[in-house]
Amino acid sequence: MPTFVPKVIAAVLAASCVIGLVAVAYAQGSGSYRPPRTPWGDPDLQGKWPASNMGAVPLQRPESFGTRNVLTDAEFAQRQAQAAKQLAQDHEDFDFANPSVPFGQVGGGQSPPQHWFERGEPQRQASLLVDPPNGRLPALTAAAQKREADRRAGREPSGPSWLDADFTLYERCITRGLVGSILPGGYNNGNEIVQSPGYVTIVNEMIHESRIVPLDGRAHVAPVLRSYLGDSRGRWDGDTLVVETTNFVDRRGVGLNATGASEALKITERFGRTSATTMSYSITIDDSNMWVAPFTLQYTLNREDGYGMFEYACHEGNYALPNILRGARGN
Repeated sequence: MPTFVPKVIAAVLAASCVIGLVAVAYAQGSGSYRPPRTPWGDPDLQGKWPASNMGAVPLQRPESFGTRNVLTDAEFAQRQAQAAKQLAQDHEDFDFANPSVPFGQVGGGQSPPQHWFERGEPQRQASLLVDPPNGRLPALTAAAQKREADRRAGREPSGPSWLDADFTLYERCITRGLVGSILPGGYNNGNEIVQSPGYVTIVNEMIHESRIVPLDGRAHVAPVLRSYLGDSRGRWDGDTLVVETTNFVDRRGVGLNATGASEALKITERFGRTSATTMSYSITIDDSNMWVAPFTLQYTLNREDGYGMFEYACHEGNYALPNILRGARGN
């Protein structure tokens, strides 16, 4: 925001932008913008839509924000300063004379070299969560809390367990589930949409996931057939693609990274282009056995056809997990 714009006007403009984003997520169409059509007449959503620009926006917002989902000028300046600090750290040279000094966060919770990370530009959106209006996750149900307590009680008292079941699907490099695969993260944020008559294919760079979504109104497969990404069915609501997914397998990392999925889980996504280069994306997670209420995340994806979709070679040179499991079985 230019310094010569009065702060009052700046605040109004920022608030208007986010209010508009949220409104688009629930609207049947995409406002006054009409996307181009495919040769068979469907709205054309094709292209690469990475989520890199939203990487610095947290899932939840501070409780002190209440229902406000727009950063103030001071809060935005703080986010910009943090981004600049992180970028400077990314470009630090490795000290070969003193190899004990780490390069960025190598060896931490996320171990790739810092130059792999996709930082994007700081955004004024305070949180990805837009519903509930306070931008906070609903509470887990009593049954879900008990299950988590039972899981923790079975772990080694000295720290994380070596048991297979205590690793999430993401830690095993299997999948981040439907939600995690498309949410903005540190790297591999690419999303690509490919259309053909009667189908939409959604490709996520994160752990190379692909979903082929039929649009012909067919029913979901039988409940006995379940998978990590579930069973997706799509339809058009005006110019917006609505994808409903059910039939998830219950494993940690499916609903969200730290939670599982019950038979009741239904995930609803909405893809609606708002301009030639922007798309509004929202995802609603509804699992009455896990969460006391549904919740919705919403953000803007920017089209970037030159974005590289790279292989997710998670286990290349990764000795930690197999050695942990091998040592555990050896005991």
